[in-house]
Amino acid sequence: MAILGMSLAMVAVFVGFGLLIGTLFGFFGMGGSFLVTPALLVMGYPSPVAVGSGLAFVFGTSVIGALRHRDHGQVDYKLAAIMTAAMTIGIEAGKSVVFFLEATGRADLIINVAYVGLLATVGAFTLRDARSTSNGDDGLDLADRVQSIHIPPMVTFRGGVRVSGAIVFAVGLVIGVLSGFLGVGGGFLLMPAMMYGLGIPAAIAVGTDILQITISGAFGAFTYAESGSVALPVVAFLLLGSALGARVGAGATNLVDEDDIKGYFAAMLLAGSLAVASNKLGSVYGIELLNTMSTALIFGSALLVSGAVVLAAVCQMRDDGSGLWCRLVGT
Repeated sequence: MAILGMSLAMVAVFVGFGLLIGTLFGFFGMGGSFLVTPALLVMGYPSPVAVGSGLAFVFGTSVIGALRHRDHGQVDYKLAAIMTAAMTIGIEAGKSVVFFLEATGRADLIINVAYVGLLATVGAFTLRDARSTSNGDDGLDLADRVQSIHIPPMVTFRGGVRVSGAIVFAVGLVIGVLSGFLGVGGGFLLMPAMMYGLGIPAAIAVGTDILQITISGAFGAFTYAESGSVALPVVAFLLLGSALGARVGAGATNLVDEDDIKGYFAAMLLAGSLAVASNKLGSVYGIELLNTMSTALIFGSALLVSGAVVLAAVCQMRDDGSGLWCRLVGT
C-alpha cells in the first residue's frame, strides 16, 4: 500500500523524523534543515531537492512553533522585526564574502573551519553559563553592560528588557553576515545572542527566533518551490509529525528550567561541531568511519536531547525531581 507514492514504512519514517525535529525546533528555535537536508541526501534525493524540501519543512514547522509560542506570550514582535531587517542586509553581505573566497579556491575549507569553530565556541560558552548560573555564580554579565549603553532609540522588549535599537540592529547585522557566510539559518547564533548579548529571557528568545525563521524560511521555500525543487509528499509527512512535536517542544519551554534549556542547547551545538568536523575529515582523507560517526552524532544527539526535553517537562509537571531519570535530565 502506498500513500502519495510512498510506502507505509517510509511514511512512518518521515512522520517519526518530523516528530523528533519538531520537538527540538519548538524547544530551541533552531531550524530543522541541518537534520532534514543531510537525511534526504543520504536517501538519494538530488541536492537542490534536499535543500528546498528542508527549507519548506522549516517554514511549515516554524509557523506551528511560532503560533504555539505566541499562545504562551513568548514572542516579541519588535525584536523580531529589527532582527529580520538587519539579518536580511547581513546575509547579502555574507554571500558576497563567499563568492570572493570561492574565487580564491579556499571557500570550502574556511567555511567548514568557521562553522565548526562557531558551533564549538557558542556551545562551550552556553554550557559554561548554564553550569555557573546553576551553581549561583553569575560571573561577568555582558547583557547588563549592553543594556547600560544608551544610544537612541532605546527599545523596551518583553521581560522588561530595555536595549538600544541601534545595538540590536548591529547584532542582527553581524549574525546575518555569519548566516550568509556559513549558509545556515542563524538560529544557533540568534538565540544565544539574544540571551547573552541583550538579556532576553530564554523562552522569549526561542519564540522570537522561531518567528524570525518563519519569515526568512518563507522566502527560501518559495524560491526553491518556483524551480520545482521541493518534494511535497516528503514535506507533508514531515510536517504531520512536526505539528505535534513543535507543540510539545514549545510547551516544554514553559516548564523546563532556563538553565536546563541552555544545557540542552549547548549539548546540541557541541555534538553538531563534532559531527561537522568528523564529516569534513572523513571526506578529505576518505575515511568512511568518520562519515558514519558524523551521521550518528547528529541523529543520535537529536534523539537523546529531544527525549531528555520531553522527560524533563514531564518531571516538572509531576513535580518529581527525586527519580533517577529526572535527576539525570536536570543535571
